[in-house]
Amino acid sequence: MRYSLDDLLTLMQVLRDHEQGCPWDIKQDWDSIVPHTLEEAYEVADAIERRAFDELPGELGDLLFQVVYYAQFGAEEQRFDFHDIVDTLTAKMLRRHPHVFPDGTLSSRRPPGVSAEDVQTQQVNSRWESLKAAERDERAGADSASAAASVLDDVPRTLPALSRAAKLSKRAARVGFDWPDSQGVLAKIREELDEVEEALAAGDSVHAQEEVGDLLFAVTNLARTMGANPEQCLRNTNAKFERRFRFVERELEAAGRPLTDASLDEMESHWLAAKAEETH
Repeated sequence: MRYSLDDLLTLMQVLRDHEQGCPWDIKQDWDSIVPHTLEEAYEVADAIERRAFDELPGELGDLLFQVVYYAQFGAEEQRFDFHDIVDTLTAKMLRRHPHVFPDGTLSSRRPPGVSAEDVQTQQVNSRWESLKAAERDERAGADSASAAASVLDDVPRTLPALSRAAKLSKRAARVGFDWPDSQGVLAKIREELDEVEEALAAGDSVHAQEEVGDLLFAVTNLARTMGANPEQCLRNTNAKFERRFRFVERELEAAGRPLTDASLDEMESHWLAAKAEETH
């Protein structure tokens, strides 16, 4: 027997039942679950990057469970339930894909003979952004006391800093607030690096930290102008660093040298060996 989505929703209801449920699950609330949601999302990304597809159903299930949690909270407070989430999502996707569902209904399709390749990607992206902008305006207008809609609205503050920097700069770039090419970004990086050096030379650590942030933001912009994901770039570098450092550890262990006794020159020598090994 295979369990269904309805079974999962029932399971959550029982876990949250104050008489029959689990003490840990009963204690959870909107705020306490957020860190778990972020962690589960990263574990999905990690499984994909490692191509651990045998682990992926479990990791995706853990992530789905987070959505079920929020749906249960919403149902308990009579705000919304899981079916409202599905309905809202489906309606939004239909609205944002008029090139796929021309009548805005799930049953509608493009005219015969018009393939996905025939639809201009640039036009699709432009329409997508216009629709999202209209949705932001609509949400801002729903609250008469809210500030005017900004192109930076809806960029989650809980995103990793690199990802959020990329999204913020991408939003600003769409309205023309951007460098004309990557050379302009490179010049900005050099400028920010100079300012870091000046702050360090002046012994102003607080200012230096601020300038490091500016430098990171500029580097994030360089990745964006290259069409690269800065978060993924850094994740790849983290993996590379870990791989090479573990090589250093293994080589020192094989030589009977404790890591804490090894000199920087010894470690550097093994590091270069690890780097050379990867290039062959």
